[in-house]
Amino acid sequence: MEWNALSAQNLAIIDQEVEDHSLSPAAYEIARRIVFYTFDFGYLSSLAFSPASLQTGAAALAARTTIVVDVPMVKAGILPNVDKYFANPIYCGMETLTRPQKQKTKTAWGIQTLARRYPEAIFIIGEDLSALKVLIDLAESDQIKPALVIATPGGFVGAELLKNKLKNSTLPHIRVDGNKGGAVVAVAIFTALIDLAWQAYQQDTKVVNN
Repeated sequence: MEWNALSAQNLAIIDQEVEDHSLSPAAYEIARRIVFYTFDFGYLSSLAFSPASLQTGAAALAARTTIVVDVPMVKAGILPNVDKYFANPIYCGMETLTRPQKQKTKTAWGIQTLARRYPEAIFIIGEDLSALKVLIDLAESDQIKPALVIATPGGFVGAELLKNKLKNSTLPHIRVDGNKGGAVVAVAIFTALIDLAWQAYQQDTKVVNN
């Protein structure tokens, strides 16, 4: 992501406000990006990572792994940076054609369809809790093996339970605990991950070329 002078000033203020934290440099970069987008320092304590999730996600991006998102807002938010750096194909659950059915939301049915089509994709669930449930259920039944799951749906009913289920799973993931979240948070996480992956990718390329 390209920063202007005002953005740099805002990031400097965030760094001044955050004195001590236990996050790694890469994890902190993602956390500060969320704060930059949301103006909410609470995400510093609710952002959580499974072991090696950042490395796994960066490698998947560099390998041009397919990206599956739940809603158009997430797709629109990540598309410019994805196209600029890695050009991974992106599909959206809400935009996927499915047969009309009542048991799940349209987005959840779309995610189920796409997950079965791209079982090793990067999945970004920003808003739809039922889509996250579908994803976890498919993984638990060994129907899919995601490269990375980013889960940020907010809500007062069921959100914390599902996120705890994701926490206790073996899926490589980045999540926001509690009832906060949303598409903006998912976009913030993924755009930061793109920048981190691109930096690592460029370094690897220089080593190979030398």
